[in-house]
Amino acid sequence: MNDHAQPARDAFKRAFQLLDKHLQREAERPVADFAPPAELAARLDVTLPEGEGRDLDAVFDRLDQVLDATPRSTTTRFFNQLFSGRDPVAVAGEILASAINTSMYTYKAAGPHALIERALTDHMCKKLAFHNGEGVLAPGGSLANFCAMLMARDRAVPTYKDHGPPPQPLTLYTSNLCHYSIPKNANMMGVGRHNVRRIETDHRGRMLPDALDRAIQQDLDHGAIPFFINATAGTTVLGAFDPIDPIADVAHKHDLWLHIDGCLGASAVLSTEHRHLLDGVHRADSVCWNAHKAMGVPLSCSAILTRERGLLFDTFNQTATYLFQSDEDQFNMGTMSIQCGRRNDALKLFAAWLHHGDAGYDRRITHLFDLARHAADIVRQDPHMTLSKDPESMTVCFEVDGKPSDDLCERLRRDGLEVVGFAHVDRRRVIRLACLNADATTDDIDRFFHHLRQVAADCPGGDNAVDSSASAAPSDSAPTTVATPRGRGAQ
Repeated sequence: MNDHAQPARDAFKRAFQLLDKHLQREAERPVADFAPPAELAARLDVTLPEGEGRDLDAVFDRLDQVLDATPRSTTTRFFNQLFSGRDPVAVAGEILASAINTSMYTYKAAGPHALIERALTDHMCKKLAFHNGEGVLAPGGSLANFCAMLMARDRAVPTYKDHGPPPQPLTLYTSNLCHYSIPKNANMMGVGRHNVRRIETDHRGRMLPDALDRAIQQDLDHGAIPFFINATAGTTVLGAFDPIDPIADVAHKHDLWLHIDGCLGASAVLSTEHRHLLDGVHRADSVCWNAHKAMGVPLSCSAILTRERGLLFDTFNQTATYLFQSDEDQFNMGTMSIQCGRRNDALKLFAAWLHHGDAGYDRRITHLFDLARHAADIVRQDPHMTLSKDPESMTVCFEVDGKPSDDLCERLRRDGLEVVGFAHVDRRRVIRLACLNADATTDDIDRFFHHLRQVAADCPGGDNAVDSSASAAPSDSAPTTVATPRGRGAQ
């Protein structure tokens, strides 16, 4: 017996006992009791010891209190975000990855886990028909999108890495319903949010290729350097899919990098029934794909995938002889990543994909789409509810007529019934039901609407119109606008 291993055994045993208790608690109370920050801070002691630390009994008692107060994102009552549920095999992979504490920047440090990450990204590239592609896992979709923007910048202006920006402004293009990471990343990379052109969308929330073409030509006429087009596969609120093929035609015409933000929707390529939504994806230069959304892998697990090998290395490689000491650069993932120290996000996805296979994920993704369709049918059949749009994928947006959507969401959470959020669609405040938990059934959807009707009966009336003068974030709440020349872009 190795005495040095005993403290680990003791802590792990206590952790699994606490997890078992938490699973029972989830079954009894699927929605955690809500408390505002001041009340929760008064109830939970989160101060750290300035002297000696606490023993295991005290530590796990405190952790028990924290878990009890934590919002339950893993139950079938949680419809609030674009992740939900728990994949036990993926969680097991996550636990093992944390226990072995592998860093994923070099083959020397990661060993077989570097092979696993390469196998995963190769398999994902294959699904996208990136036959000469490659990729790395990234710490979330926002930074995966950021990586794509940096690669596009370097292709458009090869001197940027060493000498900084040229005198002409760089401009990039995305729908007015894009994820907020696109303008945020433009800020972080020094391009500037005013040089993000938000392109008009149609009645279903899809970017209009003709409007995109006009915006690019306007910027070219004014001396700017267009460098990047972002198409969204599954917008955050409506779940809309931009038409990739005609957008790719525009990108080819102007020789621009085409990126697909598929954080939500790239997983649709695994569904025989729904993969048509990504027709043309093989023409993109890069794709962001979040396995922690529709695939149900624990947060975070994102990938940035490129159609051509070498692009990630060209932008992110930096010599470090103390770190990269092997000729196996294809397995030295740090040479292709925005990070140095990289947590092992590969093992949990590997374990889950081994368990489910492509066929299991086909069934899972199709099931999520079916749940959304079932919810939309309920709204259509209820004379007191209005569907905002026919759902494009896994989110359903609607109103209860004459009742404020934000108040209804708060009442559901406060009463411990369901957790769901509101959003803005066409200047209306709507309930957004996100169907991302593969353990949910149509009975769970029916129960949600039963609870919604209960709280609506006692909710005072209100207007869901959003003040048109209020500023809107770059989401499905944004106004429909056509991009304008540099310096006067939509805000």
